[in-house]
Amino acid sequence: MKRKRRERNNNNILLHGSNDFCIGLNRILWRKRHRMFSFASGCLILLFFAVSVFSPPPAANNHFLPLHSLMRTVESKFDAVFQVPATGENLDHDLWSSRRSKFYYGCSNASEMFQTADVKTHPNRYLLISTSGGLNQQRTGIVDSVVAAYILNATLVIPKLDQRSYWKDTSGFAEIFNVDRFISSLSRDVRIVKELPLVRGKPWIPRRMSLPRKCNEKCYLSRVLPVLIKKNAVELRKFDYRLSNRLETDLQKLRCRVNYHALTFTDPILAMGRLLVERMKMKTKHFIALHLRFEPDMLAFTGCDYGGGEKERKELGAIRKRWKSLHSSNPGKMRRQGRCPLTPEEIGLMLRALGFGSDVHIYVASGEVYGGEERLAPLKALFPNYHSKETIATEEELAPFSKFSGRMAALDYIVCDGSDVFVSNNNGNMARMLAGRRRYFGHKPTIRPNAKKLYKLFLARNNMTWDEFAVQVQAFQIGFMGAPKEVKPGRGEFHENPRSCICEAKGTETIKKQTPEDYHANENNIREATEATDEQETTEDDPDWTDAEYLENNGKELPDTEKNASNKQEQPEMEMLFSD
Repeated sequence: MKRKRRERNNNNILLHGSNDFCIGLNRILWRKRHRMFSFASGCLILLFFAVSVFSPPPAANNHFLPLHSLMRTVESKFDAVFQVPATGENLDHDLWSSRRSKFYYGCSNASEMFQTADVKTHPNRYLLISTSGGLNQQRTGIVDSVVAAYILNATLVIPKLDQRSYWKDTSGFAEIFNVDRFISSLSRDVRIVKELPLVRGKPWIPRRMSLPRKCNEKCYLSRVLPVLIKKNAVELRKFDYRLSNRLETDLQKLRCRVNYHALTFTDPILAMGRLLVERMKMKTKHFIALHLRFEPDMLAFTGCDYGGGEKERKELGAIRKRWKSLHSSNPGKMRRQGRCPLTPEEIGLMLRALGFGSDVHIYVASGEVYGGEERLAPLKALFPNYHSKETIATEEELAPFSKFSGRMAALDYIVCDGSDVFVSNNNGNMARMLAGRRRYFGHKPTIRPNAKKLYKLFLARNNMTWDEFAVQVQAFQIGFMGAPKEVKPGRGEFHENPRSCICEAKGTETIKKQTPEDYHANENNIREATEATDEQETTEDDPDWTDAEYLENNGKELPDTEKNASNKQEQPEMEMLFSD
């Protein structure tokens, strides 16, 4: 019994010993595991710190990554989801013409009630105007000056072109436009002279005035006519968009006669422009003209962000300081509102989604593209047949025009007008003037990106297939393709949508017979296009013409009484037009 008790005690001692050993061993292992866990945790913390320092901020999604990073991201996902086809889709309509365009035509003849110049022009009333901005903004002023002279029963003196603004072009009217044709074509409507006549052998000194924007007929009769009667000669300064969009039909048709028939370029400019169109036609049956508008001044003015980081912000910020009246930019808000030009790559993707294949030839009307060849590379990869006036004409051929921005812009205008499809990348002056002209002469396809809708689609494009992307692009672009009756009458800028000068041909009754579903779908598309146009109406002062120095110093040239009135009228507009 004693031996058994001793053996049991010894076993208990061994068990306690083994238990103590196990507990000690567990403690050692726990300490080691704890140290290993602490070491691993420390490594993870260091890793997260490194990632947070060297990676882009959370807001920098694919849409705002630097271009080289964006290209790698897109390429890595193209294989999995977003495969861009080389060829365009076989759509159920012709890409190179507008639906139902044959049922509409331009018409601008005066009615029987329209008084001719020899009946209504007062012998001692002379109207002078000074335009402002680039070529196409000046064109709006020239067109509207003829209508203003008609309203005032005055003789129009050939307008002065802006030679002091950002573009610094010293060209006069007769060096860009055919002055003799301008005078003779409008002789029945308005009397026009090349210069102000002398009074008793001395120059006539006109009274300088300034008008608010979109002044209607009553505005001219109440503000300008009393001064014109008293002084006999009045000069309207900074004359751009100084005439209302809403005028009686005969006055609107006069606008069209000026813009589409009387105001033509000089013979040398026309000959060179037509030669460029001919050379494009020799390369291909149909071609696209793209007004890319991706120059540094455009991007700086809009305040948009294109993923260039701090370098881009500094470069464009320095240019933006030229316009002291601009508010601080809000890039995200601008892009959401559709006020940022698409990147060259986005333009290329939109065109491919609309059905244009890689074999299509594109003429690009553009100045210096911000980002250079790196920025253009995705567009050229999608459309290798990439041309400009510099690539299809020799340096010697362009020499008479190359030192004058207005004459170079005129060449681009002619090629874009002669293209089968015109694509604008912003709703600026050239885009609007060409859109109206192409509507008047047969509704040739004119594509304006629905940037407000496309913005969200481009952000999400790597999460969908190409077919899904293309279907949505085609849906969003309905109402933005230059087809007849895309915009309701009276809405938008008249130079872009000259509805008073568009007549319906016989046969339109057949296309009006549509199902209720088709009718409502069409109405929705028109409403969306109209809303987008209305939103962009405030961008008349885009950098296609804006010059801060001219705007800020303009009032100093006016008499004191007029300067004060001008400043009161202009300042609210400046705030509205330059605001986010």
